[in-house]
Amino acid sequence: MDKKDKNIVLVTGGARGIGKSICSLLASNGYFVVCNYINSKKDADELASASDNIVSRKFDVSNYEDTSQSIQAIEDEFGSISILINNAGITKDRFIHKMSLIEWDDVLKANLYSAFNCTRNILPNMRKANFGRIICLSSVNALKGQIGQANYCASKSALSGFIKAIALENASKNITANLVAPGYIDTDMTKDISKEICDDIKTKIPMNRFGKPNEIAETILFLINKTTTYITGETISINGGMYMN
Repeated sequence: MDKKDKNIVLVTGGARGIGKSICSLLASNGYFVVCNYINSKKDADELASASDNIVSRKFDVSNYEDTSQSIQAIEDEFGSISILINNAGITKDRFIHKMSLIEWDDVLKANLYSAFNCTRNILPNMRKANFGRIICLSSVNALKGQIGQANYCASKSALSGFIKAIALENASKNITANLVAPGYIDTDMTKDISKEICDDIKTKIPMNRFGKPNEIAETILFLINKTTTYITGETISINGGMYMN
């Protein structure tokens, strides 16, 4: 089957952690996945080499012009993107009274502006095709707040309003837009946390464990299915019962 006959998925920040799991699961289920990355070339190349259904593309989703040009190139080569997973995100933690403007801006650009940059450039073709799936990755900390993460919490919680507006604007076009808010997940990011702190966090999680990246990916696989047509504008929390909004 030609790649242009498949459902084309763009996963931003797809080379590692949750993004990597999303790319792998979707590819194994017949989707053609474009794994976006900016700094993780080796990881992205390894991911792409493992499946004929994955290609990697480097571009900065926090930069509108780079994103616009790159998405145009992807669609010229493979066809219109029908599924967008806005997964890219960074942290630059610091108490707000010590946080620099650069630390604030960098996190908002990577976590929030990137979602606009990608959605704005992909949505017109989704509307023409009368089909689309848009998912943004948020966080349990965006729902409950977290010390030292004013920039991160602001950027990730803003995605809730963003997704709700997109859902309303595009419901008549068979385009759904949803938010997935993971809790603490076993990734490289959480591996950097000391065992003592991890153990303390687990005491606050009713399931007494961190989640697995594939548990996030499986939820996304469900939400992007063509038959999942009546769930839109929702926030799906996956946190082991740590926080219920």
